[in-house]
Amino acid sequence: MRNIIVVAMLLIAQLAIGQKFFSKTGKITFTSEAPLEKIEASNTSASTVIDMASGNLEWAVLIQGFQFEKSLMKEHFNENYMESSKYPKATFKGKLDNLSSINLSKDGTYPVTVSGQLEIHGVSQPVTAQGTITVKKGAITSANSKLTIALADYKIEIPKLVGDNISKTVDIMIQADYQLLNVAP
Repeated sequence: MRNIIVVAMLLIAQLAIGQKFFSKTGKITFTSEAPLEKIEASNTSASTVIDMASGNLEWAVLIQGFQFEKSLMKEHFNENYMESSKYPKATFKGKLDNLSSINLSKDGTYPVTVSGQLEIHGVSQPVTAQGTITVKKGAITSANSKLTIALADYKIEIPKLVGDNISKTVDIMIQADYQLLNVAP
């Protein structure tokens, strides 16, 4: 009986290795903490895919989908800073650098390093971030990461008049609950 369980787990792991996992409800939250004001916003409709055969990872989020505590912040964010009518989405295309350290046949939370290109405001920059991937029953169930970016790197300008209200860096938190992407042959 034990051998059957081991063989079943190995088969599940082999199947999952070539599979893709996705989410259309990924959550991206950012925080800008300056001396005079803390600005936070979140978007719970980010799309993401992880390809376990290649380790490729992609994210996409619509800029106008970010929700703020104050509607005026959202308006300024979209019109003055992110120019969301001109640059409607942000994307990340990268790779799990340590794909081989994720054991799909063993439940647990695995530390990962992701590197790739983050495009915001029409500007693409290389980024590397640490995160975790959770595996349950032979499948990726969730992933989390955090990174800090400099607004100037993405040509997002802060007017001097509000320079004390907006931090020059932004902390970005990323979270997604994944499900298997069934691809028809």
